[in-house]
Amino acid sequence: MLVEVTGLAVTAGDRRLVGPLDLAVAEGERVGLVGPSGSGKSLTVAAVLGEVPADLRVSGAVRVAGRPAGDPSLRGRVAGALFQDSATALDPLARVGAQLAGPARRLHALTRAAARVQAREDLARLGFADPEDVARAWPATLSGGQRQRVALALALAGRPRLLVADEPTTALDTVSQAAVLDLVDRLAPALLLVSHDLAVVARCCTRVLVLSDGRVVEEGATAAVLAAPQHPVTRALVAAARAGPS
Repeated sequence: MLVEVTGLAVTAGDRRLVGPLDLAVAEGERVGLVGPSGSGKSLTVAAVLGEVPADLRVSGAVRVAGRPAGDPSLRGRVAGALFQDSATALDPLARVGAQLAGPARRLHALTRAAARVQAREDLARLGFADPEDVARAWPATLSGGQRQRVALALALAGRPRLLVADEPTTALDTVSQAAVLDLVDRLAPALLLVSHDLAVVARCCTRVLVLSDGRVVEEGATAAVLAAPQHPVTRALVAAARAGPS
C-alpha cells in the first residue's frame, strides 16, 4: 500500500479536529476527499505530507511508501504536492526553468544540462507550446492558469509515485480548471485529491471518502457514492452540487 493512515487524530488542545480516521491509497489509485468546509480534509492531507502545523498534536500512524510521513526522503521523490495557490509553490525571484531543474538535479543527480532539458520537456508535457519562453519567464508574468500548470510540473518534476492535490483548481477560471484537471488526470501516478467540487472528484477519482467533523462518514466507489449517497452529509453535498450555484 502506498499510503497507510491508521487511527489518525489531530487535536488543538482539547478539541479534536480530525479523527480517528483510517485511509489507504494503493499504487496508481485515485482517491478523493470531500466534505463540508472545516471537515478536516486539508488537515488530513497535511498529515499525509507530514506538514501539520506545529501547534497541533498528531497521533496515530501515517506511512507513505512504508516510511513515516514527513520523512525528508519522501518529498518530491515519492510524494509531490499541488495546492490551490501556486504562489505558495513558486519562488517569485527565480525563473521558471531554474525552479523546475532544481528537483531533477537534487533528487535524480542530473547534470545541469540534463536538468535544463528535462525542465523544458516537462513544460511541453504540461501543454506549453513555447516551453523555452516559459522556462525563461518569471512567475509573475504568467497567468493564473499558467502558474498552476507550472506548479503541477514542479510537483511532478521528481517523478513521484503520489500526487497530493488540495483544491488545485478553485482559484482558476473554467477554461484553466479544465486544462489543469486534464493534466492531473493524465499525468498523476497515484492521486489523493481534496476538492469541494464533486464534479472534479467524479472526473479524477475512482474512490471517494466523505468527511464530516474530522471523520469518514461514507466511502466507496465514486460513481456509486454519488449516484446513491447514504449518509445525510453526502446527500446534502450531492443535492447542493445538483442544484448548482445559488
